[in-house]
Amino acid sequence: MEGKCSSICCPNVEETKAVPVTSANLATTLSPAEQLWSTDRDQAVKLRIEGSGPGSETPITVHQMFLETVEKSGDHTALVFKKDGQQVTVTWRQYYEQCRAAAKSFLKLGLERYRGVAILGFNSPEWFYADIGCILAGGLATGVYTTNSPEACQYVAANCEANVIVVENQKQLDKILQVRDQLPHLKAIVQYKDELQQKLPDLYTWEEFMKLGEEVPNDRLDTIIDSLRANECCSLIYTSGTTGNPKGVMLSHDNLTWTARTSAALLSNSYGVEVLVSYLPLSHIAAQMIDIWVSMSFAGTTYFAEPDALKGSLVNTLKEARPTCFLGVPRVWEKMQDKMKAIGGKASPMRKKVADWAKSIGQRYNHSAMNGENWVPWGFMLANNLVFKKVQAALGLERSRLCLTGAAPITKETLEYFMSLNIPLMEVYGMSETSGPHTVSVTINDYRLTSCGKVMPGCKIKLDKPDNDGIGEICFWGRNVFMGYLNMAEKTTEALDEDGWLHSGDLGRLDDCNFLFITGRIKELIITAGGENIPPVPIEDAVKAEIPILSNAMLVGDKLKFLSMLLTLKCVLDDNGEPTDELSPEVLDFCRQNGIGATKVSEIVANKEEAVYKAIQEGMERANAKSTSNAQKVQKWVILDRDFSLLGGELGPTMKLRRPIVAKMYQDKIEELYAV
Repeated sequence: MEGKCSSICCPNVEETKAVPVTSANLATTLSPAEQLWSTDRDQAVKLRIEGSGPGSETPITVHQMFLETVEKSGDHTALVFKKDGQQVTVTWRQYYEQCRAAAKSFLKLGLERYRGVAILGFNSPEWFYADIGCILAGGLATGVYTTNSPEACQYVAANCEANVIVVENQKQLDKILQVRDQLPHLKAIVQYKDELQQKLPDLYTWEEFMKLGEEVPNDRLDTIIDSLRANECCSLIYTSGTTGNPKGVMLSHDNLTWTARTSAALLSNSYGVEVLVSYLPLSHIAAQMIDIWVSMSFAGTTYFAEPDALKGSLVNTLKEARPTCFLGVPRVWEKMQDKMKAIGGKASPMRKKVADWAKSIGQRYNHSAMNGENWVPWGFMLANNLVFKKVQAALGLERSRLCLTGAAPITKETLEYFMSLNIPLMEVYGMSETSGPHTVSVTINDYRLTSCGKVMPGCKIKLDKPDNDGIGEICFWGRNVFMGYLNMAEKTTEALDEDGWLHSGDLGRLDDCNFLFITGRIKELIITAGGENIPPVPIEDAVKAEIPILSNAMLVGDKLKFLSMLLTLKCVLDDNGEPTDELSPEVLDFCRQNGIGATKVSEIVANKEEAVYKAIQEGMERANAKSTSNAQKVQKWVILDRDFSLLGGELGPTMKLRRPIVAKMYQDKIEELYAV
């Protein structure tokens, strides 16, 4: 990172071009600030700038970072999307012009300084234009999850004091119209897809919206851009709120630009060549950091997936874009794994043999690279040509130098599976409160299976109150650490200690080489009636690894005498990504092999199919045999009638298990397990 200092960010440009503003002198201007944190929308913070080396780079605003990219790569393709079935490309200069136009239209609609623009819809160029346009106009860009109920949308829009809400379509518009009378700051709604189904005052199509600002003078916008400061808030990320209301994580210009540049330098040493695919929710920091900010930092090209990406169309976009870097949440990798296993199950015996041979070579090759031996096993080139390259091409990942996983815990089994196909998955770990990443692995030589990698350059990590095994609460320090929670002083001082360290709520340990391993979450720890502290994820992963027909497993037993588990079977998903009653191909295969005629989850549960229940009990016993103590053994379990899902409410936006919600939903089942 050293040597990539950004103080020369925006050189003065004499010749006139479509890009009107350059402001080199702003690179060092910060608003006066005494404290590292703030909960007021208009209050600046003191930046955590290091004296030298990584972390000492000159702070810049989002506009300065954008402008630098436009000046270097104005004619390079920035965005690629489909419109009416046709591919459309947007250059970096056009992208910048669109964001400026959106900013002027927001001003025309009456966007006030430090007020919100809430964006509710699937990833699209308009999402990017609205987000950045809002920031350039001095507002607070705020993503809203498309899965939110009208009440949850109302909470976020009211909390950020949204002057404008940008919605994708009628479905999202309906939610806002239901709660409009509870949004005192709202001045206008803009819909960026489909025709308007009704004419309402202050409701605009995207085309109408973009025309609104044409009369706003450039000077007016430039004056606002010139007044932006790197240590002030420009963006809000709302935590998904598994308990209580979501918190508005305040991110400054410096949080976004410093994190983006540091991440970009780690992910790539090339400018203007990276290709990304945008499909994860942009209201989540992981997707937003990579798709918008990191891409801007290295002048990448972002392809937009279709809204049904997670229901199956993602692979089509991947094959079209052939990304050079790809971030998947664990659920995405697991779905790919299930699909490939199902295809593998139908292959001829000869093909199976070749695939198994190649996978054993892939495993050995990557393990040796991981351990720094760099030994290439005999037959690797052949395995690569016969199997690995074909699998990578079938997934659209043949150009991906880097496949990342993050936002939720991933199983060792899934990591091993992709490693055997020569697609090592590199873990990224952080939170909304660290603007995304804080520890990363980016090369197989600097990687440990199930570790989240090492701390990013310019950042620090410490383990608070470590126990005898060296396990303590993971705490963060760096320029990526957020400003505070909007209007929540108490929650902010709970998260940030007196010295400014951010407490993650996660438990972890560091090995001798400073690789971070997460062992659990303080809030998720199950404390049994006997007083044992038990992290649930490793036990759930062990059970799923032993019993491949399971989709989800959730450990229960807090304040109870023993551990139990709620289990779901793998099933087919419908067009909305909702679990159906139909068993997945993998479970059907298992049933056929065991002489079971059932094709539905409900049939297996109703008939308590002996072979299925026996296989689960045997798998449970194998997992229990590896337990570190009797208290960590699962004594009872139940198969639920349906799998967990996003729309069902059991999973959060990044497919993380929402334990308190599941426990409430299945309270009767849990009580039955513990009934004497």
